[in-house]
Amino acid sequence: MQLHGALSRLAVAGMAILGAASLFGADPKELTEDRVNDVIQKFSAKESEFAKARELYTYKQTARIQTLDASGASTGKWETVSDIVFDAEGKRTEHVTYSPVSTLTEVTLTPEDMEDLRSTQPFVLTSEELPKYWVRYLGRQAVDEITTYVFAVKPKKPEPGQRYFSGEVWVDDRDLQIVKSYGRGVGANRKKGSEDYPKFETYREQIDGKYWFPTYTTANSTLHFKDYDVRLKETVRYEDYKQFKAQSTITYEATPDDKNQPGSGAPVKKP
Repeated sequence: MQLHGALSRLAVAGMAILGAASLFGADPKELTEDRVNDVIQKFSAKESEFAKARELYTYKQTARIQTLDASGASTGKWETVSDIVFDAEGKRTEHVTYSPVSTLTEVTLTPEDMEDLRSTQPFVLTSEELPKYWVRYLGRQAVDEITTYVFAVKPKKPEPGQRYFSGEVWVDDRDLQIVKSYGRGVGANRKKGSEDYPKFETYREQIDGKYWFPTYTTANSTLHFKDYDVRLKETVRYEDYKQFKAQSTITYEATPDDKNQPGSGAPVKKP
């Protein structure tokens, strides 16, 4: 994200403190190294299943980015509402249903910001992506009524043109799926000095009693420019998940059970 005509550096004020505080009091009970490695391999395999399953669902996505003044009033807004659907040939596509002209004047959304919206914020650490990341076990922590393993995640060696997640993930110790993530997108910077992006928190909810799908992302950051600061708030909602009845044109090795109506499990956290 950048100021018109100038590069910016994104700094997170309250969210950085929140991220540190979220791990305060985490159970330091140690797992053996072998057990930690086993959990990592198993939850990344579950994430691979989840990634394939989500490709067979339609849903509604509402993304909103606002700049705010000192009192919290909006000074500009960008918003897009999309339906993620399948066309007549069974191909997955995004259908934009609402996209008013942006009124943002203090910042410009960069390609990196848009990539974060699409893929970094609803972060999925699959078996295929796992070799690209360092994963370190931090301990156990309860997220609402769910007991989780907490892991620090960061890219090993970012490749040019690629975006990555850097932060923490909370993994359900029973289902072995990510139920919450907190961090920022990194990498693929166009110019030196633009490596900082707002930290975000993404929550997942159990859909159809099997997979934990992202349902809510939030970020609240202060952007520091040379002469002044800009406060920015972002929210993304993923709603109305419905399983698409796949035809012969769409097949996967592992898919969720075919049901007429999707169910909804208890959310990790209600925003």
